[in-house]
Amino acid sequence: MAWARAGTLPPDLAVTDPMALRELDLGAASAPRTFGLGAMLGDGSSVPISSDALFRLPAMGPVRLALDAEFARYVARHMAELPLETIGVGPPHDFQLFDAAQLDSGRTRFVLSGIVNRMDRAYLAPESCGEIRLLYRLTRSDGIAPSRLPMTLNMVLRAKSPTDITITCAEIARRWLAMADFRPTGAELASRLLASDGPLASVRPDAIDRIETNLQIAHAPKSAIRDFRTDYLQKVFRYDASAKRFVEAPLENQIDRDRLLVDATLAGEFRAWLLEPEQLIAFDRGTALIPEKFLATSSVAATPAGLAPSRLQPAFGLLQSDGADGRAVFADDEVVTALKNAADRGVILQNIRSPAGFARRLNDISCGGCHQIRGIGGFHFPGVDWLAEKPSNATIVPASPHFVGDQPRRQDILAALRGGKPADFSRGFSDRPQARGSDVLAGSEYLDGWGATCALPVAQADASFTSWSCAERLSCQPVGSGRSSRIGMCFVK
Repeated sequence: MAWARAGTLPPDLAVTDPMALRELDLGAASAPRTFGLGAMLGDGSSVPISSDALFRLPAMGPVRLALDAEFARYVARHMAELPLETIGVGPPHDFQLFDAAQLDSGRTRFVLSGIVNRMDRAYLAPESCGEIRLLYRLTRSDGIAPSRLPMTLNMVLRAKSPTDITITCAEIARRWLAMADFRPTGAELASRLLASDGPLASVRPDAIDRIETNLQIAHAPKSAIRDFRTDYLQKVFRYDASAKRFVEAPLENQIDRDRLLVDATLAGEFRAWLLEPEQLIAFDRGTALIPEKFLATSSVAATPAGLAPSRLQPAFGLLQSDGADGRAVFADDEVVTALKNAADRGVILQNIRSPAGFARRLNDISCGGCHQIRGIGGFHFPGVDWLAEKPSNATIVPASPHFVGDQPRRQDILAALRGGKPADFSRGFSDRPQARGSDVLAGSEYLDGWGATCALPVAQADASFTSWSCAERLSCQPVGSGRSSRIGMCFVK
């Protein structure tokens, strides 16, 4: 699989060809069906829908109201930290907010920038065969040149529509994997994707499950008194088919730390649930689904990681050894005892072997925590800019190192589904791919090559990270000031 070393994506798991995405977004002879956001949401037109018209759709009204409320809370939260006059949209403010007026503009719209196969999530609902995701990037066009804005909208669809009884998970997987041998691009690729036996033939609006938004809510440029900082807001809205609108929903596995810290009963329930051996196994495998009563409905993740106060990172500070503001939901010895109890029962954990590994998993299964790990400016899939004068994804990959490093695991799962065999849905940590893909990723930045995440050599190695080594002629070295004492990056010795 040469794509790993070339820094590209396997063609059977993601659609990133610029001209094919253009055809699918706008509709053409080669793509009679359009995947433009307006058409998918049922406005009755294949014409691109502007942002102002989008948020006037009855289905999208609750989304805009919820985003406005988050903006107001964010500003109120920071008024105590910064003089009010330093907070505003764009220069010369020290703390530059996202320009929410762009969502009311007739000159911006969400442009289809990628399609991603996520059948590796079939463990959540096997009957749906996992998910297919349509990624849209907010883009401004002022009549001179289009400009991408720091916001994505991820439309998540069930891979198998609930009304389609004619297709199986094995057939859907087969269609996607068959694209690996298909080389054409542009209109010809779009036509193949939409053919009666193509991967997108069964992707229709009646399979919409939810939308996920991720936007750069604020940016503080580097100054004489502070380092640069960028905060990203994530929200999820589940589609209510009976009401025909999107409704604010908890983020998957985004633990509401603030609520747990003030509600001792709820915190006790959460500890008991997660530390029970069967849940601990799923948690270790990365397949745990935390009950919604423990979760938050928003996340603000900071870049670089660790700069924002702990209240903005609900997954952080849950463990005593995290040291975040002196409060914690889990004591280290509770985790040690749970790990010992699991081992005494013959349970072999793949990733979590220490409190540090437990804390890292708590972070990387959450929306906010995962987006801070090996992302590209707060995104794992910024997508392709096919509106650019010379659109190309040959040298600039539209996805993060974490996203690319996870592709071998996802391909293995599709191959199992295609063959009707049990799939191994487990995964490693977000910043270190699972060992089962090491033959593909060896020597690359995604596993043990230059720039890979690794375990620093310390007097007492942490059992959760001892396998995170570097390739020959590289060594694990610390990165930046105030960073982890356990984790570094692989660089030339």
